[in-house]
Amino acid sequence: MSINQIHIRLKPYYDPDVDTVVNGIMNGDRHMLSRAITLIESQKPEHEKKAHEILDRCLAKKTSSLRIGITGSPGSGKSTFIEALGELIISQGLTLAVLAIDPSSHQSKGSILGDKARMEKLSSRKEAYIRPTASSGYLGGTSPKTHEAIVLCEAAGYDVIMVETVGVGQSEVLVDTMVDFILLLMLPGSGDELQGIKRGIMEIADAVAITKTDGDQSGIAAISRAEFEAALRMLPVKHPVWQREVFLTSALTGKGIEEVWQNISDFFTAMRKGNILDTRRREQLKSLLYTVLEEMLKKEFFSHPDVVASKERIEQEVLSTELSPFSGAKSLIDSFIRRR
Repeated sequence: MSINQIHIRLKPYYDPDVDTVVNGIMNGDRHMLSRAITLIESQKPEHEKKAHEILDRCLAKKTSSLRIGITGSPGSGKSTFIEALGELIISQGLTLAVLAIDPSSHQSKGSILGDKARMEKLSSRKEAYIRPTASSGYLGGTSPKTHEAIVLCEAAGYDVIMVETVGVGQSEVLVDTMVDFILLLMLPGSGDELQGIKRGIMEIADAVAITKTDGDQSGIAAISRAEFEAALRMLPVKHPVWQREVFLTSALTGKGIEEVWQNISDFFTAMRKGNILDTRRREQLKSLLYTVLEEMLKKEFFSHPDVVASKERIEQEVLSTELSPFSGAKSLIDSFIRRR
């Protein structure tokens, strides 16, 4: 058979409309949920309107998901811990969505997106949905569209939504504007790092779990626990109704996992009293409003014809020191706001 006789029938690309996507999400269609998250993460201008329509419809569905942030330094075992905790959550008849943020290369902008592979057991559970996402160089330990992805997962009916941050330190505090409970994971022996640890990340933690405390690490872990408890006592109170605790855990043996989940459950019970959780959700919506506004303004600015026309010239003047970066930025702003 010659090459000219071979006919390949390509399956036509299926692009579902907003109604189909939204109905699919609300009926638990994981494929439609994944398509929607891909759509909101898209940088293509033609996808923006459709993505916003889907988000508007999904926001209208009132849900009571538990939003949990899992943060900690690289090597603290976030993915392994989430899998152990996730298995426990599912065993109690709940459904779970995990938004796992992987760091992106500053040079290639690529990401390994290996969290789904690391959570092999959890990935095979029909009650769990795992979505790895590249950080795209976004500061804050999350990705540019993490908050929007949370909204979609809530509309899909997941009882618990976990956000696993990149784990890069101080910038992780941004996750506090998206979730309700933040669990900080630390390794045994890391108490001596307290001085360099980022006061910000300690302040936003609602509990600390010291991981990998099995075997020979138990003695060191006990010392670390005391150090972290002392550090938490010196920090301002985050929620008047809540006292932060430190747990010794091991995802390998299951040690401390039930205690951590009970602590998280107790937290949400306490926060619901007095409508504290409702107030926090309103603050999260306000944060999302201004995050989206800043993104829209940035796009509008850099696509403005006068900015496009003068940007390269001003860049060159700054590079040749004819113009300072401050004056250059002011010139670009003037180009943007100038009205004919």
